[in-house]
Amino acid sequence: MELKEEKRTLKITGMTCANCARIVEKSLSKVEGVKFAAVNLATNTAFVVLEKEVDEEKLKKAVENVGYGVSDEPIEMIEEKRLKRIKSNMIIALALTIPLMILMFLHTSGKHIPYFKEIELIVSAIVIFYAGRDTIKGASIALLHKHANMDTLILFGSATAWSTNILTYFGTNIHPFGTIGAMIVSLHLLGRYIESYLRDRASKQVRELINLQAKEALVITDKGEILMPIEAIKEGSIVVVKPGERIPVDGIIVEGSTSIDESMITGESIPVSKEVNDEVVGGSLNLTGAIKIKVTKVGEDTFLSKIINLIQEAQGAKVPIQALADRITNWFVPMIISLATISAFVWYFNFENLNMLTHSIRSFLPWTLHTSDPLSFAVFVFLTTVVIACPCALGLATPMALIVGTSLAAKKGLLIRNAEAIQTAKEVGYVLFDKTGTLTEGKPQVIYTDLPESEYEKILAIENLSNHPLAKAVVDYLRTQINNKNNDIEIEKFEELHGKGVRARVNGDFYFIGKTENISAYEDYTINGCSIVEVRKNENILGFFAIQDVIRHDSGEAIYKLSKMGITPVMVTGDNENTARFVAEKLGIKEVFANVKPEEKLDIVRKFQAKGKKVIMVGDGINDAAALKSADIGIAVSSGSDIALDNSDIIITKGGISKVVDAIEISKLTFKTIKTNLLFAFFYNVLAIPLAMFGLLHPAIAEGAMAMSSITVIINSMRIRKEKKPSCCS
Repeated sequence: MELKEEKRTLKITGMTCANCARIVEKSLSKVEGVKFAAVNLATNTAFVVLEKEVDEEKLKKAVENVGYGVSDEPIEMIEEKRLKRIKSNMIIALALTIPLMILMFLHTSGKHIPYFKEIELIVSAIVIFYAGRDTIKGASIALLHKHANMDTLILFGSATAWSTNILTYFGTNIHPFGTIGAMIVSLHLLGRYIESYLRDRASKQVRELINLQAKEALVITDKGEILMPIEAIKEGSIVVVKPGERIPVDGIIVEGSTSIDESMITGESIPVSKEVNDEVVGGSLNLTGAIKIKVTKVGEDTFLSKIINLIQEAQGAKVPIQALADRITNWFVPMIISLATISAFVWYFNFENLNMLTHSIRSFLPWTLHTSDPLSFAVFVFLTTVVIACPCALGLATPMALIVGTSLAAKKGLLIRNAEAIQTAKEVGYVLFDKTGTLTEGKPQVIYTDLPESEYEKILAIENLSNHPLAKAVVDYLRTQINNKNNDIEIEKFEELHGKGVRARVNGDFYFIGKTENISAYEDYTINGCSIVEVRKNENILGFFAIQDVIRHDSGEAIYKLSKMGITPVMVTGDNENTARFVAEKLGIKEVFANVKPEEKLDIVRKFQAKGKKVIMVGDGINDAAALKSADIGIAVSSGSDIALDNSDIIITKGGISKVVDAIEISKLTFKTIKTNLLFAFFYNVLAIPLAMFGLLHPAIAEGAMAMSSITVIINSMRIRKEKKPSCCS
């Protein structure tokens, strides 16, 4: 039997550039049972979708076969060790290179430095082969596995530069470039440190969520309160949480009351009051009172774990625009090495002509090499071309913007699960809203009923089996009306009729609770925004419930903002016409589809898609699954208990439809940033490579520019946080 698709995230070590990520991704894709693989350079993670059971060791082997590793350590620990190592090597390199540069300038300006030839040979060797040993290791692994990466370019450049000192030492008439080799490695390490530091900051939001996961919890046992590791806690256990402590698990309060700060998880800054029977979420902060919690979810099933997994899944995914960058990075490094070699040969064999052609330009550029030796200049051009062109900026352009965009969304109570939604959002023309639980609070209340009290217990027993918001309203109302609850009522043949209601048999009688067939009979209630739940016994009408749901406080402002953005809001609801029109008029929605069955919502989505613009469907995930899946972007308004809504692209973890506005704005801003990053990376390479090939750049300037291109892409991506202003209706 074929297993359900399984998703896994691996922590990859040893990657240094976009080519590394591509090679790992390609190797994982070849493993039997892997349906999809995506490797994110910015987060050093691989995300794989398995269509059948695959042993973890096979995935690790696939990564190791191409020269990289898989770590079981937390990603923040891996990054911390990596950053510390890069920093240490960078300090050693700079401490040796800066004095060497000073000596070189003094020596070339005419001041005799005793034993400078030997000093340059030894010091540059220490910088290149000791401080730069990780780069050499990365390049060696790549070459052994028959591919190239950024480390390959740095090794080729710095080793070639140092070899000129060997040749000079043994009497060959060539300009020594040993100091330049040391400068290349030093600038490379400095750039990599800054890049890693900024990448670390950019992904801070996800790490903060990871850090919210508790390691231990105080559990009540037969032997008293015991501090236990979180992995050992089972569902049904009772956990004690004191004021000022983070709630370690998902659960229900069984004793005590408090206020809880859920801002890190939901984006809502105002503390929430919680009492007995209220749900609490692991990772939130207990502020005022001691509480006891009955554990309902542990491990990967907890709300916080699902949030982290969904964010990492989105950050590891790819948007269509990235395909172009991927195609370029596939052949970029081999092409650059080829161009550098060709340029060196062309200069060597045509030095006189090319020297005359470029002399007037180079005379204004003090950093270019002024020599009459063809070999020296050919080596100079080779060095510059090799180090100027690294595909790192291209490789980071998309994932860095995705990291910042999805992290910002998570902070605002939004989970962008499908990265493709970020590219689609810019073309949205229509937003279709379900009503109950979406435009309204989803906490309807019974305001009137004419049912005989003798039927209350049976109706309560039937409605208690349904998850629909209107059913819950009926249950809440009846519980307040019934004093002596009869728990012996037997429900037979219970059936939930999609979009209609429920039916069941009780003591031989058939009950239907749901939509009325004659809504006009209840017009006095529906014109005031009430929903009607009719109760029929053996096809005879017993009575009805008039139920009213409060409009969300932010719905009106959100509809106004969408209209100002040129997006048409549309209501699509299964509720009656009068109730739907009442809510729509209050909110300023002009297009309304009422009395719509769940399967008909799908047709309405397709109708708007046929108009040539992208469609967002917003629903509560109960009757909207097909429409959410069919829409170009599906947004589910969810509570902690429904976080795993597989049919949606974006999940609102807390709050109302103002988050839809935030989702569109963040998506547009993220895609705009991706385009800017890619344009900059392309422009940089298109401009820099010809300059290097014509001998108009210095290798050290080239390496600095190469590092700055990646750093600029990261800094530009981080601007997403500053440009996205808080929503006025959040």
